[in-house]
Amino acid sequence: MKTIIGLERLLDSQLETLSGKRVGLVSHPAAVLPDYVHGLDALRARGVNITALFGAEHGFFGESAAGVQISNQIDQRTGLPVFSLYGDAYLPSAEALSLVDVMLFDMQDVGARFYTYISTLWHVMIASAEHGKRLVVCDRPNPLGGLEVEGPLVAPEYYSFVGITSLPNRYGMTMGELARLFKDLTQADIDLEVIRMEGWTRGMWFDETGQAWVAPSTNMPTLATATVYPGMCLFESTNLSEGRGTTVPFETIGAPWLDAHALAKSLNNLDLPGVRFRPSFFTPASNLFAGEMCQGVQVHVTDRDVFRPVRTAVKVLQACEQANPDKFMFMPPRQAGQPAALEKLSGTDQVRRFISGELSEEDMFEQWSLAEQEFAKMREPYLLY
Repeated sequence: MKTIIGLERLLDSQLETLSGKRVGLVSHPAAVLPDYVHGLDALRARGVNITALFGAEHGFFGESAAGVQISNQIDQRTGLPVFSLYGDAYLPSAEALSLVDVMLFDMQDVGARFYTYISTLWHVMIASAEHGKRLVVCDRPNPLGGLEVEGPLVAPEYYSFVGITSLPNRYGMTMGELARLFKDLTQADIDLEVIRMEGWTRGMWFDETGQAWVAPSTNMPTLATATVYPGMCLFESTNLSEGRGTTVPFETIGAPWLDAHALAKSLNNLDLPGVRFRPSFFTPASNLFAGEMCQGVQVHVTDRDVFRPVRTAVKVLQACEQANPDKFMFMPPRQAGQPAALEKLSGTDQVRRFISGELSEEDMFEQWSLAEQEFAKMREPYLLY
């Protein structure tokens, strides 16, 4: 069954919701129709009065690398102002919102809590409520499906732009469902409308939807990348390469001082569900260890329905630390008094305590299971499919 995304339904039968309104579009290059036409062009072709564009991390046009601050600009093709939501502030400004009556949010998520588009949705909702703007969210599939929930909930002391609220790493919700949840969590007094999908069920992976995959960011080239990302992104908190600067980011990790064959053997001996590890030798073209030959492993998912990316990643972290305890390290906080990257990405101190031997695997995963059950129950009223 082909999934009909929210943007298609909006264009086909619900354009009256934008009739006579000045519309601000929050979007990015992956927000396309099945024929690869971008939402901006499709909406303008149907006469929707787009008066402002808003870009999240990576930019409205996908022009920026991860973590790079973006400035406001003018789109030379349309003449529209493009306001950055990943620059000096994450909130749309009063000046920007004065140009619109309705904020239209259409972004393709990847289903991992630290992928910052959901944090942009959170901030757009807060600002729209404050300035009395209506918010319309065009729903799109969660590429990883909507059944599995995995990982610890973010503790309040570790809230950040990569952990905006108490979500697990893998939450199994769509953007539209998250918008409904965020409305309650932020207590936003806002007129929220979610344009639902048709034909999407919770067990569907992205390649089962019939929709077009366009990389939602430069280091998220394929569904295979997104499949491992909820766990392997944790390697951003270490002094290992997480594969940026290669053709398989997050699927490959390594460092010049690792032993690829020994690491792969030790990981395969764990017999983790749905995954095998292959010795990998690579030279990143950019980012950490650019131009240096690294050894590590490539993560090959053999059964994505039983694969658990977060639990797998912490076992890979542990194996790397045990193999090279004198060289492996977690990166320190960027500023004094701030949480380190590991705590911000994992949302907890449990992973660090597990790697150091302070917390047993059994205790950590038992705590995760309880948190996952708690979240799965909490999310139920907000599910649309």
